[in-house]
Amino acid sequence: MDEILPYPLLALVGQSELKTALILGLINEQIGGVLLSGPYGVGKTTAVRSLLDILPLIETEETDEHGNPITSRTAMRLVELPLNARMEDVVGGINERIALEQRQIQLEEGVLAKAHRNLLYIDEINLLDPRVTDAILDAAAQGHTLVRRGPMTRLFPTRFVLVGSMNPEEGLLRPQIMDRFGLRVWVAPLADTTQRLDIYRRAQAFRADPAAFRSAYAAQTAALREEVAIAREILTHVDIPAQAAELALALIQELRIPSHRAEIALLEAARARAAADFRNQVTTDDICRMAPLTLRQRRSETLEAYAAQVQTENTSIEAALQRIIPQSGKTAPRRKRRSMMRELEEK
Repeated sequence: MDEILPYPLLALVGQSELKTALILGLINEQIGGVLLSGPYGVGKTTAVRSLLDILPLIETEETDEHGNPITSRTAMRLVELPLNARMEDVVGGINERIALEQRQIQLEEGVLAKAHRNLLYIDEINLLDPRVTDAILDAAAQGHTLVRRGPMTRLFPTRFVLVGSMNPEEGLLRPQIMDRFGLRVWVAPLADTTQRLDIYRRAQAFRADPAAFRSAYAAQTAALREEVAIAREILTHVDIPAQAAELALALIQELRIPSHRAEIALLEAARARAAADFRNQVTTDDICRMAPLTLRQRRSETLEAYAAQVQTENTSIEAALQRIIPQSGKTAPRRKRRSMMRELEEK
């Protein structure tokens, strides 16, 4: 990937939400990644690969010939997962070449371990083998991957920025997978004919002379790369005032969103936006701006109906207990000590 000259992110016509989501995902990995949905040919993969120009520096540790740790700063890498990747390719497994040539069993890292502290991009994520998808999501949530082959085990760290893209025409993601993505972007085709013509002209100019085309955006790209790095430093100092947090929770409750990942994504995205704006405090405007990106496609009519059914059953059971058991019979004996079970029941 490093040898490819990517199309400049800032040269993309329109799609401000797409560019914003990808930048915020780089600033704060706690958001939970970015999912890009849209038809073919709208620039999803082009936008992700354009991040090569603004990927921040990260600290890496290696050991010298004497075994002493050496800390260095290198650019975050973009790791792409092939659509035909096997489970062994993803989580890691036995090095077959060494096993055959040297008759030694050695567990090697997979794509997930190689993506540690980097950006992992999965194109057409909705077409992946479900087992592979589950392994990726588990690794992202836990921050590590355990590879077990017989009596041999090895633990690999796997903390990365996850970006997925898909065309809904080819099938949707399971709700469990959808819930893991913090930001959801609908990459719609541009309707303005002037913008579409501009897309064509820029694409032609880039194909004719990629280096010259990129040079026209070099100064802006360098400034954006610096701002991303600064925002990552500011992020640790960004606070969420009570008013902003209350607004976020009230909105989630109003929309009847079941997953608690909703508030995590919304508040962490708001923190990233504040840091990107060189502020150390989240505002209500941050919450309002990030709400569509983090809360769309999180409601579930099925779960709402199921919860209503559970409540109806609870009410019926309570009414039956009231009819069958006399009130005097429900008085519990006095206890010298309040049990933990009672504490849990009353919460």
